[in-house]
Amino acid sequence: MGKKLSASEIDGVQYCRAKLWQIILCACNALVGMSVYSLIGMASYTASIGFGIGTAVIGVILTGTRILDGVTDPMLAFLYDKVNTKFGKIRILLIVGFVIEAVALSCMYDWAAGKGLGMVGFILLYVIYVIGYTINNMTAQTIPPLLSNDPRQRPTISVWSTGLNYMVPMALTMLLNVVLLPKFGGTYSQEFLAAACKVCLLVAAVGVVLVCIGVSAYDKPENFRGLTKEQEPLKVKDMIEVLKGNRPLQCYIISATSDKIAQVTASQAVIGTMLSGIIIGNMGIATILTVIGMLPSILFAIVGAKYAGKHGNKETIVTWTKICIGISAVMWIFFIVIDPKDIAKMGVITAIYVVLTLCRNGANMCVTTGNSAFMADLIDYELDRGGRYVPAIVTGTASLIDKIVSSCGTAIAAGAVALVGYTTTVPQPGDACTPAIFWLTMFLTFGLPILGWICTLVAMKFCKLDKAEMVEVQKRIAAKKEALKAEE
Repeated sequence: MGKKLSASEIDGVQYCRAKLWQIILCACNALVGMSVYSLIGMASYTASIGFGIGTAVIGVILTGTRILDGVTDPMLAFLYDKVNTKFGKIRILLIVGFVIEAVALSCMYDWAAGKGLGMVGFILLYVIYVIGYTINNMTAQTIPPLLSNDPRQRPTISVWSTGLNYMVPMALTMLLNVVLLPKFGGTYSQEFLAAACKVCLLVAAVGVVLVCIGVSAYDKPENFRGLTKEQEPLKVKDMIEVLKGNRPLQCYIISATSDKIAQVTASQAVIGTMLSGIIIGNMGIATILTVIGMLPSILFAIVGAKYAGKHGNKETIVTWTKICIGISAVMWIFFIVIDPKDIAKMGVITAIYVVLTLCRNGANMCVTTGNSAFMADLIDYELDRGGRYVPAIVTGTASLIDKIVSSCGTAIAAGAVALVGYTTTVPQPGDACTPAIFWLTMFLTFGLPILGWICTLVAMKFCKLDKAEMVEVQKRIAAKKEALKAEE
């Protein structure tokens, strides 16, 4: 039996590969992103309790600030393009961004809450948080394409990122809802929110340090060059050209945006409270069962990575999206035909719920793995097209459209709970389960994601960036780099 050929030997391209420890440390950005994500999911509560803002108004505010978040994403490309220090580009931006968002979140959930600042104070702090989050998050998204362009290793990078992106919020959900929440009377009080803020920001700070260590070998000026000798300053027209001329990016934006609007809606704490604390009727047990259903599903990320390495990232997204649609439809029917309260009774119904949750999360894990690796492909595709090699251009352009549209998710959640009676208050565990609450929660938890996945399948039909095309892209990039070296 002959030796197993590497991707470089098979494709005829000299791929760059990262060390495993570098991949793991860079993936620890999940500690930053998901800690803040878990915390900001409770923004409705701190706005209501700490700043005295009505539920419907909260939805409008959070929608507007999320649109602002999207607008600031492509603006980072200009900052990203100009920051070049002896300490690197990525590490400086990661640290600065985290410090800004940490100060803003501490004020929102602790230092300034309950001080009578009202709507103006909350909006100002949220805007500052958005600026810091944008700098940190968008910078982190440019790291994967720097680590490796090997089509077999890129999905592996996504495995670690995806796995931690699932594990961190699961761990924090357990810590916050099962351990911390009961210590504050089982309700989302101001004291609980302040304690949750300290925990989440401590975890995020550890993540920033680990990512800076992992990316240090790649945070060098030569890794941010284009394929021409002339390096003109970045202009707005460069970003417009990316959006107009990059068809695979357009397809990805439609796919990611439709999925994200469903994810943002379902991830709001008020929706989770209605599902776990009202429909199932036991916030603690429901949270534990959800985590139990998620943990084994992380293994699916490995399956998704192997599938992507063999079939390409585009096909991975399409295949596992179809599976997600089927499982979500089954889960919706499951909740209709059973008494959801039986889920908390630890019997056969509980086991079925855990298995279905596992399968749904596992399939979604594979989609996420494919999406993450696909973004790195898009950055290289843009480089091959002759665009400026500022990775933040591609990630920022995609994120702009994504967040403008998906910002509706927060408004949908806030508006939806207002429609079922929560106009001046927010849902709390133990509230009565009405038919309106049940059907609304079912649609937002299962129906909206199904609609998003259908949009993904339609968009990917128009995307040509499959595995074979990416091999050709890498060959052309390698040839252009060699030509540039010879010219210099």
